Amino acid sequence: MKKAALRMCTISFLILCLVSGRALAQADLPHIVTSKDGTPISYESYGSGEPTLVFVHGWSCDARYWRAQVPYFSKKNRVVTLDLAGHGHSGATRSQYSMKAFGEDVQAVTEATGSRSVILIGHSMGGSVIAEAARLMPKKVLGIIGVDTLENIEYPMTREELNQMIAPLEKDFQTGSRQFVKEMISPRTDPSIRDWILSDISAASPAVSLSAMREMMSQYVTGEAAKVFDEVRVPVMTVKGDLWPVNYEANRRHMLSFDTIVLKDTDHFLMLTRPEQFNKALQQAIDRIARKVK
Repeated sequence: MKKAALRMCTISFLILCLVSGRALAQADLPHIVTSKDGTPISYESYGSGEPTLVFVHGWSCDARYWRAQVPYFSKKNRVVTLDLAGHGHSGATRSQYSMKAFGEDVQAVTEATGSRSVILIGHSMGGSVIAEAARLMPKKVLGIIGVDTLENIEYPMTREELNQMIAPLEKDFQTGSRQFVKEMISPRTDPSIRDWILSDISAASPAVSLSAMREMMSQYVTGEAAKVFDEVRVPVMTVKGDLWPVNYEANRRHMLSFDTIVLKDTDHFLMLTRPEQFNKALQQAIDRIARKVK
């Protein structure tokens, strides 16, 4: 009896090892692709089905901020997440982190996946990034979806206002970034999620974050934030919280088409703080774009 039991345990162990080995072999581990300037960009791909949904994180964040979206959307579509240069597991050798260079990161990843058609989804600063990426890939991009971003691409900002905004970050990045981001999180948000976001962003590279912030907001000083959409001739949607108003007229002066879905009582990080409600709204936005391009 003891020998029989031992034999069964041995067989069970071998089966477990075989199954585990297959699971490991089938796991889609992170990939690396080289951006236009030679910077290595880390990305992951899940599921299958066109159009591919490319998720781009925001300022001082990374691909982990989409962890509640990957399982939901990869059931029907290929889902791609990436770390922009200077973020997450990607290279950080640039001296300047411009929106155009970030757009080239997205282009490199998109082309590496071999996707025929894509919808670009960008949170916060990611909205500016996907606009640049769409300009680089006019034949692949069906539409773009901003997540709590692109409220007013004509927003008037002076260089002095930009300097005043960045000054606290330059003085003490950890303290300044926590205060800056804290204003964007609802007091009703789960404290554990709020603390994680604040700790994570304040631990980002000050050099990368300050450069990216200055480059992003400079587009509003120069007017480039609006001009880029004069060349991006695809439908634009946003899914956002109700922290900031939307200037529909300003956006529609430059965009092929523009509409938004506003989720009440949600904050800037709604994909993390209200994932179920956000996922349903994002699916609606994806469906609207799909209908527009048929």
